[in-house]
Amino acid sequence: MERVIFTTLCSAFFFTNCVSGDYPKAQNVSWLSINFKTLLMWDPKPSNYSYTVEYSVIGQNRKKNQHCIRTMETECDLSNSLVDLKAIYSADVLSEPLRGVNSDRIEFPHTSSERFTPYEDTLIGRPEFKIEVSKDKRKIILYVEDPLTALFNEQNQQRTIRDVFADELQYKVTFGKATSTGKKTKISASSEIELDTRDVDPGVSYCFNVQAYIPSRRTDKQLGELSQRQCSPGDDKSVFEEYGIGVIATFILLIIIIIVVAIGVTVVCYRRRRNANRSGKEGVPLRSV
Repeated sequence: MERVIFTTLCSAFFFTNCVSGDYPKAQNVSWLSINFKTLLMWDPKPSNYSYTVEYSVIGQNRKKNQHCIRTMETECDLSNSLVDLKAIYSADVLSEPLRGVNSDRIEFPHTSSERFTPYEDTLIGRPEFKIEVSKDKRKIILYVEDPLTALFNEQNQQRTIRDVFADELQYKVTFGKATSTGKKTKISASSEIELDTRDVDPGVSYCFNVQAYIPSRRTDKQLGELSQRQCSPGDDKSVFEEYGIGVIATFILLIIIIIVVAIGVTVVCYRRRRNANRSGKEGVPLRSV
């Protein structure tokens, strides 16, 4: 009798801690990477199971990130795991039992990601910049701050995108007069972008957007996020300077013509009414005495 009870208890313990059911596969597995902050993301949120992420350089052995083993999350930060930025990586999201639960399965359902190369695929975030106008107002200089990345050097200092891309990094400036919808563009290899009289009119306010530009990448990955729009100060011009004497003279002449026409029409209408009243009085016969 004791042996039967012991066997029953062991069986109950085994089935409680060991499952053999199917687990839903991860869906919509994708990479999200901005300034080398790289996340692997997927759906759906698990309930009675968990996820484990495996990754590798194409053709090499798979590795696991310690923070993404039997996790209940639907994303995994692989920023510090993808050490070789120019290597081609792939990842698998495995559906597994919860922590502390064993399984008699040898292989678990998994979903593979698309291939990913950090150097080629990470999106460059929007840069910050400052505007400076020269004293003679003939030059406008943009000082662009290279965006920081999620990467650190051996001295534990945060690296910028300039540190990573070096001479491959350029900036594209889109600009135009604050009072106009017309746009121009300029490409600069430097983070200090100077625009002179070939690009801008002296004393005029211009508005700017800046974005990273990496021409060595494929076309759809060359441009980074567009910065916020900023405008340079302009001169406080008088009406004559803003519109020109010719335009103002034409406007004044037009007003005078309108006034003269209005007066002329008023006079004509008044005379016709007076003549009509006079004709009416002459046509009325005198009363007999």
